[in-house]
Formats: sequence, structure tokens, C-alpha cells
Amino acid sequence: MTKHDPGREPALTPGAFLVRGLIAGLVAGLVGFAVAFAFGEPQVDEAIGLEDAAAAHQTHAEHQAEATEAAKPGMIEISRDDQRSWGLLTGTAAVGTALGGLVALATASVVGRLGRLSARGATLLVTGVGFVAVALVPFLKYPATPPAVGDPDTIGHRTSEYFALLLVSVLAAIAAVVVARRLLGRLDGVTAALVVAGGYVAVVTVAGLLLPTVDELGAFPADTLWYFRRASILTLASIWATIAVLLTVLVGRLYDDATAEAERRALAASL
Repeated sequence: MTKHDPGREPALTPGAFLVRGLIAGLVAGLVGFAVAFAFGEPQVDEAIGLEDAAAAHQTHAEHQAEATEAAKPGMIEISRDDQRSWGLLTGTAAVGTALGGLVALATASVVGRLGRLSARGATLLVTGVGFVAVALVPFLKYPATPPAVGDPDTIGHRTSEYFALLLVSVLAAIAAVVVARRLLGRLDGVTAALVVAGGYVAVVTVAGLLLPTVDELGAFPADTLWYFRRASILTLASIWATIAVLLTVLVGRLYDDATAEAERRALAASL
């Protein structure tokens, strides 16, 4: 008989979820890099070309102002080749890993607490809610813009408005999950989901209407803007989808192993 090793027992701990989330997030970041490189970078190159063409018509004073800004301490110039390769890869890998870890911890907090929803179902639910709240809703109000679009003097305000909507969206999504848990004792799952989904949509719609609209496109080509924004949402969707698939598989296996171990212990205790 093989000696039992307690150190190898599967455990449904936050740490176990987190490790799997980081792994899934890292892979998702690599997938996101491939999508962004293939679909987004050509549009960035085109936008930079338009920006360079516009710079050729700048006055001497405008050239001097840009040179002064670039010469400020702490400003580091990074080549375009590095931006589109290692820079992009580092960014997507970091974002994907962070998102994977956060989704995993959120999953660990709700597994077994959402009625009869399985661990795999809870993982898919958390990832789906996360994509809508963190990526889709803010994108619908403040979609990504390529270089040469937007007034540099308003970037602070635009960033603040984006994160304000992001915060409202995330808090509304968390509140929706909490309310859904309480409604499950009174309503069936479908009705509870419809009620909280309606409440979430109402909250983010009001927030979106109250926050200012940004319209600084100018004469930027509509087709380039469309392709860039399409690539941006495809990149976000690919990262979240990869996290959803991998984390669901990993969490499902973890839960199955933990359940099997608990059943073995119960059987051994009954003998």
C-alpha cells in the first residue's frame, strides 16, 4: 500500500486558486500579445505615420515645445521596434497575469456560495462578469484611441473619467453578485440573474450618461480608427477568454481532486 502523503493533498485554498490564476493569466497575456501584434500594431503604425505627417507642418515654436518636453528628466525614448515587440509583450503579460490572479481570488471567494453552481460554473461566471465590468462597459463609453488622436492637455481628465466609470462598473458588479446570492433564497436562479443584471445595466447606464463624452477625433481617418478599436476589443476579449478557459479547467481539476480526496477520507473513516 502506498504511504499517504498529507503534503500532496489537494486543498481549496486561496493560494491554490491564485497559483492557477497566475498561470492562466500569463498564458492569456501571451495570447493577447499575439492578437495585438497581428491586428493592432499595423493600425498603430498607420496612426504614427499620420502623426509624423502632421508634425512636418508644425511651426518652429511647436517643434521647440516638443523637444523641450522630450528633454525633461525621466523621459526615456523607446524605439518603435521595442515598443511593438518586447514592450507590448511585457505589457500584455503583466496585465494578463494580474487579471488571472484577481479572477482566481474572486472565484475562490464565491465557489460553493452561489447556490448549486459548480466550481467550473462559478469560474465562468466570475470571468464573464469581470470581462463585462472591467473591459466591455468602460470600452463602450471610452474606447481606445490610437496615437495622433486626442488633445495631450486633456489626457489627465480623460484618464480620470475612464477610471471613474471603471470603478462604478466594478462596484456595481460586486453589488450585483452580493444581491444575487441573497435573492437565490427567494427567487429561482434565472429570475435572480435577470433582476441583478437589470440593476447593473441601470447603474452603469446612469453613470455613463453623467460622465462627460470625449470627442477629440478631429480629421482622423474613420477606417483606421475602427480597425484600431476593433483590434483593442479583440485583444481584451482574447485575454479574458483565455483566462476563462484555462482557469475553468484548472479550477475544475482542483475541485475534483479535493472532492475525491474528501470522499476517500470519508470512506476510510467509515471502515
